[in-house]
Amino acid sequence: MRARVEIRVTENFERNLEEIERFLVEVDAHGAFDSLLADLADEVVPTLERHPAIGRDLLRRSSQAAETEGRIERLAARLAAIGEGASIREFVMASYLVLYTRIGDTVHLLAIRHHRQLSFDLGALWLDR
Repeated sequence: MRARVEIRVTENFERNLEEIERFLVEVDAHGAFDSLLADLADEVVPTLERHPAIGRDLLRRSSQAAETEGRIERLAARLAAIGEGASIREFVMASYLVLYTRIGDTVHLLAIRHHRQLSFDLGALWLDR
C-alpha cells in the first residue's frame, strides 16, 4: 500500500475560495459554497492523498502560441529545479477545476476556479518572480 501524501493549501487557493464564496452569495446560490467545501473535504483531498498523479499534467497540453510555449518552458524549468517529478496538474470537479502541484510527498493546492472562469494566473502563484 502506498503512503498518502500530505495536502497543503496555499494562500492563493484560500483567496480563490473567498472569491467563489462572494460570487455565490451575490447570485443567491445558497448552499453551493458549503457543497463545494464538502466536495473538497470528502472527495478531492482524499483522492489526491491516495492518487496524487491523478490529474492531467498541465505542461503536457499542446500550445498554439509561441508566447505560451515560452512560458511553459520557463515553468517546466522552474519545476525541474524544485525537484525530480515535480508537476502542475489539473483535477476536474463537476463545476470546478483545481490546479495543484506535487513536490515529493506533498501536494500543494494552488488554485480553484469555476469552469466559467477563463484562466489561471500562473505567474502570480510563484512568490519569487
